[in-house]
Amino acid sequence: MTRLKKGDPAPEISLPAIDGSTFEMSSMKGRRVILTFFRFSSCPFCNIRVNRIMKRWGEFPDDAVMVGVFDAEVSDLAKRMAKHEPKFTIVADESYETFLENGVSKSMAGLMLAPLRAPLTTLEAMLRGYVPMTMSMSKLSTMPVDILIDEDGKVVEAHYCRDTVDHLPIDRLVSFAKGN
Repeated sequence: MTRLKKGDPAPEISLPAIDGSTFEMSSMKGRRVILTFFRFSSCPFCNIRVNRIMKRWGEFPDDAVMVGVFDAEVSDLAKRMAKHEPKFTIVADESYETFLENGVSKSMAGLMLAPLRAPLTTLEAMLRGYVPMTMSMSKLSTMPVDILIDEDGKVVEAHYCRDTVDHLPIDRLVSFAKGN
């Protein structure tokens, strides 16, 4: 389980998207890509993150490419993401292989730390009714990852999150998408 680092080639990804298409990383050459490994479809923190990104989507350039990878069945993921009306690509890794190939880790400490580190996000998730529909410790303990990939298909930044609410700031994603 090797983590990606700056300068590495973009991971080879071919996964089903919730819109019925197949996302192929190889077709993104020449474009900047924001790649996020989320957790599972009913993950409260993942749903908050998608919601917050959608609220700020107008700040991203029109040609922004963002891909969210979830450990989920594509049909369940499509149902759960429908309420967000995502403007970016959401894909399902039903086998968890893509997570493993890209160094996504699991951490019980990271799972427990998140509500303590981000109590307001935890409260917001509860108030919005985002409830994890799994008791699988394997799914619950997955740590998210944000990867920024340049036009040449090289990793610019790989942020392996320390807990389940840790992500690159949305301002950083917008700036990267704009070419900064």
